[in-house]
Amino acid sequence: MISQFYRRYSVTILWFVVLSFPCLWYQAEQMPSNNDIETWLPRETPVRLLYEEFKQDFGAEEILVVGLPLGQTTPKLVEAFAGRMERLKGIRHVWTPDRMTARMREFGVKEEVARERLDGLLTSKSGDLIGVVAMLSETGIKNRAQVVDDVKQTLAYCQLPLESVALTGAPVIVTELDRLGSQKSSRKFFLLTCAVSLGLLYYSFGHWGLSLAVLGTALWGIFLNQTVMVMLGGEMNFIMGSLSVMVMIFTLSIAVHVVSYYDTAQKEGHAEPLAAAIIESWNPCMLSTLTTLLGLISLNVSTILPVSQFGYAAACGAIVALIVGLGVTPALLTVMPHCTVRSVKYHVNFRQWGAGVAYHRVSILSAAALLLGVTAMGIMQLQPSINPAEFLPQKSKILSDLHRIEHDLTNIDSIEAVVDLGGEKLAFMDQLQKIRGIEARIAAHPGVRHTLSLASFFPEELPENTMEAARILGHAKAYSGEEGLIAGRQRLWRISARIRHDANLSPVDVLNQLTQELSEEPVHFTGLTPLLKNAQQEIFDGFWQSFTAACLTISIVMILSLRSVVAGVIAMIPNIIPIWLVFGGVGFLGMPVDIGMMMTGSIALGISVDCTFHFLVKYQAAYKNGASSTEAVLQSLEHSGEPMLDSTLISALGMLALCFSSFAPTARFGCLMAAQMSASLLGELVLLPAMLSCRPGRRRVVADQPVSNGETPETLRIDTVETPEVAEVGPEIHPFPAELPAVPRRIRAAR
Repeated sequence: MISQFYRRYSVTILWFVVLSFPCLWYQAEQMPSNNDIETWLPRETPVRLLYEEFKQDFGAEEILVVGLPLGQTTPKLVEAFAGRMERLKGIRHVWTPDRMTARMREFGVKEEVARERLDGLLTSKSGDLIGVVAMLSETGIKNRAQVVDDVKQTLAYCQLPLESVALTGAPVIVTELDRLGSQKSSRKFFLLTCAVSLGLLYYSFGHWGLSLAVLGTALWGIFLNQTVMVMLGGEMNFIMGSLSVMVMIFTLSIAVHVVSYYDTAQKEGHAEPLAAAIIESWNPCMLSTLTTLLGLISLNVSTILPVSQFGYAAACGAIVALIVGLGVTPALLTVMPHCTVRSVKYHVNFRQWGAGVAYHRVSILSAAALLLGVTAMGIMQLQPSINPAEFLPQKSKILSDLHRIEHDLTNIDSIEAVVDLGGEKLAFMDQLQKIRGIEARIAAHPGVRHTLSLASFFPEELPENTMEAARILGHAKAYSGEEGLIAGRQRLWRISARIRHDANLSPVDVLNQLTQELSEEPVHFTGLTPLLKNAQQEIFDGFWQSFTAACLTISIVMILSLRSVVAGVIAMIPNIIPIWLVFGGVGFLGMPVDIGMMMTGSIALGISVDCTFHFLVKYQAAYKNGASSTEAVLQSLEHSGEPMLDSTLISALGMLALCFSSFAPTARFGCLMAAQMSASLLGELVLLPAMLSCRPGRRRVVADQPVSNGETPETLRIDTVETPEVAEVGPEIHPFPAELPAVPRRIRAAR
């Protein structure tokens, strides 16, 4: 019936794929990019809720810093540039050294004192740069790329060469991340992945026509998945950049198994090889897709939005891959029934390999246990990290501009202290003195480079004259809302503290120490920097939570499908150990775990279980038919070893192509996934056969043979079918003979 369906509708299915290909491609290209830093931050956590409250009180905090070369500018040119910037749509307010100095002078600060306060904030001590700071409005935050482009055009209009100007800030970094994480930017390494996959397909099939056709259907599945994401309102980000490669790997892995089983059925002379291949592929492919879905959906335990979004998008891709691999690949085999020749393929003697593994099983398992113990120390050294600046290419001008600004002017990272004076009925001058005292304590911390608050605009000695004090109070009320330094009718005061990077203290350490030192004051700390550092711990917690959830759910599926708790546990161990080894190596190397790397454990577990299912389905069938455990292992390796090796190589090398991306998160994700896919071969071809070879012989119920005249025996007897021992071998003798001897059975007559 299956063969009849494809003989009738294969051409129609393939024409549908071909005709819909351009439309799906066009729709997939419409997916917008969004690498907003705030989307990487944990959701619904106390720290995030505090930051949202801060934004409501003081406005969204995104600044754009322009460092102008002092030798190519004049105060008049700087003011002209700032004036044009302030008229741009999306810019709320612009600060220059002269504007800030003038503001301080209005409050009675002497000019030399004002200039000294700006040193290291808007003017550099080296005298190389002069800073201009622009605060974005809500409209500007929604259109960062346009604002950054308008600022560059303004620089060009003012004849300030972009090559000599340092331009940085959250809008610039996010705009660059959007560009690096877009589909257009990732096209180069995606084409490289396609070339690698095509070469591996030809190596597996030995026929260019079938290889190109399978690759084409995989591309169709990728565009179909992305079209679904566009329809559901999905956005492209730096994590989503690897989605297309994953969908391709899912699809090709299934297609390789289908073609391999079809080729085997043809060689065995099966009357309906296509139906036999689909039936044989159906159960393991469905189960492996289910485990992949569980591994991906487990990412939803993360409170970081792009991670959970990737989990759902990749889960949808796994379903699409199953449809394409099991639905469209048979149509290709119907149209090209004789295109699975493997004349150029080097065949591995998997039976001989399995015999060697079985012979050395004790040594293999002992070495694995020892290696696990060693890498456990590496696991304990894993450290999380999330720093948007690290996502930029090392030779990027934006990264060099960021370092230049931080060296000559000020740091971009800041901790925002919000002082709530609502419970204290103080006069304005008394409030000012209290804020100044708190600010002085913050500024004295060795991890703080510079502070800024409304008190920074006032002189050290406040005037005693009532009229002068009233004038200052009037100015403060006039400017407070515009500058975002005071809110809630003078109830909330903001102190912005810029963090040092050379104090051997992380922002988390600075935040914790300041919180402890000012615990008796009515102050709480917030801002993007504490949120990013809080996200680091969320990354680490999410890594263990998602991996644990994936292990538990996939183990349950394994136990139910194999109908044995012991078999399910045994099947999971060879899939978990390679991931453990890779992350142990990451810990020993001192590599921090970022958002992309966090996801690889759950994803790799879901993918690697695919091959385990194909192996165990054949193993269980052979074992139930009376084969010893070792013989069942050899039969499983003979049957499934080749497609397991091919699909794993395609997965590993396909992921390895991501390492050539200039976008650091994508490259790290690809490297770690390739390492785990390669390590999964250790579990599939070494650990799993070694463990199963240790399984004791089955006890089978065998009927006593009739004595004579065809009489039925009256009793049943339990015989044990023993597993044959592996003989000692010399240098040129295989561990197993070409044909295993039959297991003798004793026959006892029933009386």
